[in-house]
Amino acid sequence: MELRHLRYFVTVAEELHFGRAAERLFISQPPLSQQIQHLEREIGVALFLRTSRSVQLTPAGEVFLRDARLILAAVDNAVLGAKRAARGEEGWLGIGFAASATYDLLPAVLHDFRQSYPAIALSLVELNAAEQAVALHDHSIHVGFARPPIVDDLFVVAAVLKEPFVVALPATHPLVASTAVSLAELACEDFVSFPERPPPSYAQCVRQACEMASGFTPRVVQEVREMQTAISLVVAGLGIALLPASVANLHRAGLVLLPLQEPAPRTELAIVSRRDDPSPVLANFLAIVQAQIEHRERG
Repeated sequence: MELRHLRYFVTVAEELHFGRAAERLFISQPPLSQQIQHLEREIGVALFLRTSRSVQLTPAGEVFLRDARLILAAVDNAVLGAKRAARGEEGWLGIGFAASATYDLLPAVLHDFRQSYPAIALSLVELNAAEQAVALHDHSIHVGFARPPIVDDLFVVAAVLKEPFVVALPATHPLVASTAVSLAELACEDFVSFPERPPPSYAQCVRQACEMASGFTPRVVQEVREMQTAISLVVAGLGIALLPASVANLHRAGLVLLPLQEPAPRTELAIVSRRDDPSPVLANFLAIVQAQIEHRERG
């Protein structure tokens, strides 16, 4: 039994006239009659009662019509679903992200992507750069927003945001009266920072910035995993922190953010994906990211 036999049968059942059904199907009447007879022989029951004046469905034909319509609808839906999936309009996308990505770029990208592709199931998980590398390798995510960028020949890595560090201070700190702070002024400060291992890590970027600009290694008194936690500890007076400038989008009582004196070191947010990932959903997502970046560059 072929799908065309089901389509022929349903059309005849809807018209109850072989001539009109043949016109709808763009075939001549004799081949249509032969195909219906072949279908009846194949399933072993009569589907139509035929007279010289009328065509009627048999009870078996009425049941077969109901199920044939369901089968054809399922096939049509399967075809539509396959086409939508090929266009990246159906499926899922796993996204890993550094917490700092949520302060600026990522929410805008997710909003635009959801508007364009509402049927895509999104799976978002907060991961540091090293964890994103592992997740990309084991295919548990398709794309990551990593800080710092991940170096791996199997990945495509592109910078999406370059921003200066800012100094996070409690409101009671003596430096809050300054308009900008040099890294050298922070040499004797206690730092709230993040784990350096496993690499690559944001903490490495902070340490390298201090060592290259002012020749000191930050004195870390407290390590945390989450940037929000770091901010809370800064507000509590446990130390200071070097954070990405986009953290300014967070409004926290008791927190003061000051720029570094120029030339200020920068921190980079990168988007990372597997070089061999053929997912059209991923391709659409990357296009949305690029459009958002271009929109920002145009101002």
